[in-house]
Parts: sequence; structure tokens; C-alpha cells
Amino acid sequence: MAQNILNYETVALDDEKSALVIVDQTKLPGKVEIISLTKQEDIHRAIYILQVRGAPAIGVTAAFGLYLAAKEIRSDTYDSFYAQFKKAKDYLASARPTAVNLFWALNRMDEAAQANSALPIPDLKKALHREAVKIRDEDIWACRSIGEYGLGLIKDGCGILTHCNAGQLAAVKYGTALAPVHLGREKGYNFKVFTDETRPLLQGARLSAFEMVANGVDTTVICDNMASQVMKNGWVQIVFVGCDRVAANGDVANKIGTSGVAILAKYYGVPFYVCAPTSTIDMSIAKGEDIVIEERPAEEVTEMWYKERMAPEGVKVYNPAFDFADNELITGIITEYGIARPPYTESLKQIFETKKTAKNNL
Repeated sequence: MAQNILNYETVALDDEKSALVIVDQTKLPGKVEIISLTKQEDIHRAIYILQVRGAPAIGVTAAFGLYLAAKEIRSDTYDSFYAQFKKAKDYLASARPTAVNLFWALNRMDEAAQANSALPIPDLKKALHREAVKIRDEDIWACRSIGEYGLGLIKDGCGILTHCNAGQLAAVKYGTALAPVHLGREKGYNFKVFTDETRPLLQGARLSAFEMVANGVDTTVICDNMASQVMKNGWVQIVFVGCDRVAANGDVANKIGTSGVAILAKYYGVPFYVCAPTSTIDMSIAKGEDIVIEERPAEEVTEMWYKERMAPEGVKVYNPAFDFADNELITGIITEYGIARPPYTESLKQIFETKKTAKNNL
């Protein structure tokens, strides 16, 4: 039995040692290694090389990372402090271009810094600490809420297909797309989960499968190009995927290959749900084509995971990290405030109205 990743915090803050503590996901599934990062360069690198990954986890990492940067600033005036704070924020923002949670969390920390500008610098740093912890706590609540809404769509024994990893390892707790499975396990449900291996970084084979097996879930890894056959066989009753950014019209950017899964699900009549905290929904982006898609190194395709290079020298490689699924392919977008359904231009606005009302009633 694999080590149960649910016993670990994917992202944590060790304030006493001024360190960001993460599970190094590049070592999974072979080894669970917890690392402590104290330098901004190492935190930036951890996001870029995917030691920490998944939109919610990246957001929490950014919040803790920027707090740690602020903690080290030596300044007696707000203007001097903020100039250094802004520089640290911009540096962390450069780590990855597509995951909106990175910018969302950094902007929340920025807003907290500006809202508390009248405080003495030591008190300002305490305010930033509170905001970072709040972002972490909200992430845990949001993922559990998404899991509860998703669990309402499935039954004991259901066949579930997922792409990439949007579980505990992509968040602080529970995750998004795998949250219904984890919550179902808490209630004694048994599911049959199919995880696309998710080329080229194998997040499905390495991470989702590791997470599922560790929690005692009946799990089958399939190559990405086997999803059609699995659906045709009638083994899948629902698809749950996470996302890195949702546009205002409901187009969803997620790990490369997601759009293909969505097209197959549409053809075979399998409901396709995207699990997305509202922090991932970017109403300033009109449609999927407007989302910046990160391109990653060719070596991830030609050399990573292989003992020898598996493509000829000099061959061209196209390695986009993400694609986007058209809104017409998506059955629903599961958020912590409910499930949005077509037309998304209206239902996503309603989700934010529900969120606003909930915040006002606190």
C-alpha cells in the first residue's frame, strides 16, 4: 500500500523557521519527500519545475512565499517596504503564466499590504501573515465544498475518469476533481477510477494514481489515447477534471489533453464536469482563445522518463502545457458555491453573486 498522501500537508508554512514546506511532487510516486524552502529563488523554481503544482496549491504557495519575502524586508517606511514587496510579488508572478490562482493569491496579498499601509511595519507583516493563512484555510473549505457538490452527482460503484491531477496533491486538502472521491471514501463509498497517464509529465500515472491507491480506491491507469475505448466500453459514468483558468464564457484551460477528453465524453454521452474554485474563474478573460498558454521545454517530451532519448536529434517539438475545452463540451462547472451550467455567461455571474451574498452574511 502506498503511503497515504492524505496524512501530509501538500503546502504548509513553518513560520518559526521562515520556510515554505511542500511535498516534492517531482519525486512521486517513488518517494514522499518533504522539503523546506527559505529562498525566494527556490520557491519560484519549485513552482516552475512543478515541485508544487495544481492551481489551488500554487495559489497557497504564492501567498506563503510572498509573506516570507515580506518578512525578510528591512525597512522603516511603508514606501520603501512596498517597493521591495512589489518586486518580490512580480518575481513570483513570473514563475508560470497560465494558472490564474498564482496571480489571484499574489493580488490578494498586495491588497492586504495596501489596506494596512498605515500600520507600523511589524504589524503590517502580521497582517500579511493572517491573509496568507486565510487563503490557505479558504482553499481547504472550498475544496471540501466542491467535493460535496461533486459527490451529489455520483453513486457508490460509479466509474470515474480523470485527467492530470486535481486531487490532494494539487491543493492543500482534498483537491478539486478528486475531492468527490476522497469524500466518498470517508462515507464508505467504492468507486472505479480511471486516470489518464497525462503525457508528457505523467501527472495522472504518477500523482492521481498514487493518491487514489493510497486511499484504497480501485484505480486503473490508462494511456491518454485509451480514453475513447474505456468510454466506449461503458466503464465510465462521469468525468471530473480540474482547471487552471475558466474564462467568462465557460471555456476552461486545463492540462494538455483535456479538450480531447471533453470531445470524447460529448460523443459518448458521458457527463463532463470541471471542478473549479471561484479563485480559478477569471471574468476578465472573455473566451478560451484569450488565455495565455504556457509552452514548456522540448526535453519533457523527448527525454524525460526515458533512459535514452526517444526522438531523433533535431526534430521539432510542440509542448503546450495546457489546452482549453470549449464551453459547449462542458456539462457543468462545480464551484464551492454551487454548480454552474450553460449558459455560463449567466451562471458564472450568478455564482459570484452567491459568493458575494455569502461573504456579506458572515
